[in-house]
Amino acid sequence: MSAAQFATLKHLSELLASGKASAVELAQDSLARIDASDLNAFIDVRPEVSLAQAKAADAARAAGQGGALTGLPIAHKDIFVTKDFRSTAGSKMLADYVSPFDATVVERLAAAGMVTVGKTNCDEFAMGSSNENSAFGAVKNPWDVAAIAGGSSGGSAAAVAAGLVSAATGTDTGGSIRQPAALCGITGIKPTYGRVSRYGMIAYASSLDQGGPMARTAEDCALLLNAMAGFDMRDSTSLERPVEDFSRDLNQPLQGLRIGLPKEYFGAGLSSDVAACVQAAIKQFETLGATVVEITLPRTELSIPAYYVVAPAEASSNLSRFDGVRYGHRASEYKDLQDMYKKTRAEGFGAEVKRRIMVGAYVLSHGYYDAYYLQAQKIRRLIADDFQTAFADCDVIMGPVAPTVAWNIGDKADDPVANYLADIYTLSASLAGLPGMSIPVGFGNGQRPVGLQIIGNYFSEARLLNVAHQYQSATDWHTKTPGA
Repeated sequence: MSAAQFATLKHLSELLASGKASAVELAQDSLARIDASDLNAFIDVRPEVSLAQAKAADAARAAGQGGALTGLPIAHKDIFVTKDFRSTAGSKMLADYVSPFDATVVERLAAAGMVTVGKTNCDEFAMGSSNENSAFGAVKNPWDVAAIAGGSSGGSAAAVAAGLVSAATGTDTGGSIRQPAALCGITGIKPTYGRVSRYGMIAYASSLDQGGPMARTAEDCALLLNAMAGFDMRDSTSLERPVEDFSRDLNQPLQGLRIGLPKEYFGAGLSSDVAACVQAAIKQFETLGATVVEITLPRTELSIPAYYVVAPAEASSNLSRFDGVRYGHRASEYKDLQDMYKKTRAEGFGAEVKRRIMVGAYVLSHGYYDAYYLQAQKIRRLIADDFQTAFADCDVIMGPVAPTVAWNIGDKADDPVANYLADIYTLSASLAGLPGMSIPVGFGNGQRPVGLQIIGNYFSEARLLNVAHQYQSATDWHTKTPGA
């Protein structure tokens, strides 16, 4: 086992700066671990591309042009398009697709000098909570290979947790960075909607999708977010905000921090093992100077029906482009154009994607738009208002990320509603467009990881990362590794 296997980005950057390691050596090290892994965390790996990028990074550092991230390996969720790797979105529909351009997130991290070591497995078109919906098979959790890794960014979470790579990108539509981060025992942050460009992100639900970093620590996530965030004129949902240093407040003490605990997050449905870890973490925050206040988010229960109307509606529109005409899979035999459409989409899409397209088409159809889609959007506004009421009494909101630890692969495969209910604590922040993150805070049943969710008001990423970093400076849950 390499000494760099579970190293943070900060530590690897120090190794490169001191000359104790080269970018090529770090890339080779990561590629070797990926090759030896049986977690099914990666869909596409191209060593010749990665090593060429690493050589360029070494040359940049030698010329004195390197930054903090130059030469550090990273993996990208296979929902971001890349010109040097396949971009499949975990679907048979795009199994052999290679994009002519890079997504903005990929482009910006490459400009910062990072080395792409591969594309990570994900639920098809980011639709799922377990990473069992991928056309390339389920991702296994490195803490227990019988368990799911979470979804949809399960490949990224498993890759970081197993030490295959120290950082990865993910996307969060309804919890898909926070939930797999929690179930795999790593750190992940979903920024405020619009903070990170969606250009080149294969769309699922355009008003919800948001990219973000996944790493071992909050400090590493801050470094990555510095490179990822920022206005992009190619993305109509990108926000024009001043450039920020998200690591600026990491070392600020937490004295006086007001933590809101929503009573709806600690009721029936939350398993006792997860609750115990979350409550212990909150006690730790109190010892660090924070105070706890009880708040209410009364429409939390409505987040599931609202989300599963809004997101499928947008998905049915976004996925209409996959028809076999321009790119992606095309049926080999068909009678006419209509038949080609039908057979191509029937063959190319998996069961969960078809289910959501059908739901979306239904709620947008004549006679049902007002009854379903419009009502869901009204509920979405009320959920956002609930958060603003709560933030009048607290600075951050804390609670569980998921009701249970990771379940076994196959346990909920035949019950999509059970999968949907696992998102109860993450959906509302997504519907409101708020930033949220997950940090590891212990282990539940079967020694499977538990994550704590921290939600902030709009544009409070630096505060969230500060809160998480102070906790990680006082505890060692983030340093635990599978098999140790």
